[in-house]
Amino acid sequence: MTRLKAQASVGTSAAAAAPGKFRATIRNAQRRSRFIYGGEVAALADDLNASLLELKENLDDPRKGVEAVADFFRSDEALFNMCDDSYGFLGQVFTFDACELFVHYAAECKDKEWLAELVLKLQMDSDYGVRDCLIDAASRLLTLPVMQTLVEKLWTLARAESEEHRQRHWLYRIESLARQMHDPEMFERATLTVSPDPGIGQCLEIAEVYFESGDAKTALDWLNKVPLDAQYEAHKRDDLLLRVYQKLGRKKEAVETAWRIFRRWRHEETFSKLLEITGSRDRQWLLDDEAGLILKSPELSYTDAKFLLWCGKVEDAETYLLSHTAEIDGNYYGDVLPLAETMEREERYLAATILYRALLESVLARAISKYYGYGVRYLRKLDELAPLVMTWKKFTPHDRYFSQLVEKHKRKSSFWGRYEAKGRRKK
Repeated sequence: MTRLKAQASVGTSAAAAAPGKFRATIRNAQRRSRFIYGGEVAALADDLNASLLELKENLDDPRKGVEAVADFFRSDEALFNMCDDSYGFLGQVFTFDACELFVHYAAECKDKEWLAELVLKLQMDSDYGVRDCLIDAASRLLTLPVMQTLVEKLWTLARAESEEHRQRHWLYRIESLARQMHDPEMFERATLTVSPDPGIGQCLEIAEVYFESGDAKTALDWLNKVPLDAQYEAHKRDDLLLRVYQKLGRKKEAVETAWRIFRRWRHEETFSKLLEITGSRDRQWLLDDEAGLILKSPELSYTDAKFLLWCGKVEDAETYLLSHTAEIDGNYYGDVLPLAETMEREERYLAATILYRALLESVLARAISKYYGYGVRYLRKLDELAPLVMTWKKFTPHDRYFSQLVEKHKRKSSFWGRYEAKGRRKK
């Protein structure tokens, strides 16, 4: 019994000390005497996150927990001013770890009016953007009536501002709350106060909130303000249009939109969605028709090349790539390398060679020695493929290509040293 009492006493003591210890950690972090960069910022972020976890383990009192985490958010200016957070290590501690802990405590806090007032005060001096997450999480913290009262206070603050950027500060928070409250009229009002002549982005945001709130008709009215030939946010516009047309039962327009989405980005996902919308059962006919259109295209699209391969049209993919060799850019290695590897697996060695050449030439053109290892790998791959190419057609055979490469890049001794050290493959 005595041992249990002792353990309870230790637990109570740890809980009582937790807020003070946490705040001391924040103060100590702010006392660093020099500006910190890179890995040190990551280490600082890890230390702060560990302190947040320790606070959660030792403190159960919701109100004290909220107050402690609120103090952490108040330290944002001091912490960001002492380091270069280009990689976002510190920012994530605020917007994810600290925010989640704030939500954890706030969800159990019974005094929602006090909580709303605290969240509002934290927005008063918020110049670094990390406190926005608390407004964005309001529906997880507050009841609907309290959120409505908070919105009224935000409107009062917005009207009192003489400077436009400060007014926008409050209006953006009203937009966030309106979206969470599924109040599209309020969202529209706040947005139009910020942007009386809304652009494409604002029109899409308003339409999205109306749709999320169950008003597809008004959402369509706002979507119709966006020209169909506008390229900006075209994916977002058409994705939302498709959902709106389906909700309204307008199949003809839904089919037209599905085709537009598919033609913009030919992919197995958009193709499956197209079949679902159109109800077409002639899958192969559609694939053949699209392959014909791709082959006639005057411009190269890596997405279209991948789509041809997904369709199993390897020969068409090879023809397509070889007809657009001048456009293949090895700097887009995320697209070009998978295509090269696929062409090689499919024994389309000429197409694979042209793709690997583009990758090699992009490495050599950049002339950055740390990437030369990749270039050596590509050149060795070209050595391997050369004997497998049955006909070079209009393309330069490997031996002549190699000689031209040596002449053009003969000053890159570091590259050639690595290549020779690996040993050139025998032809």
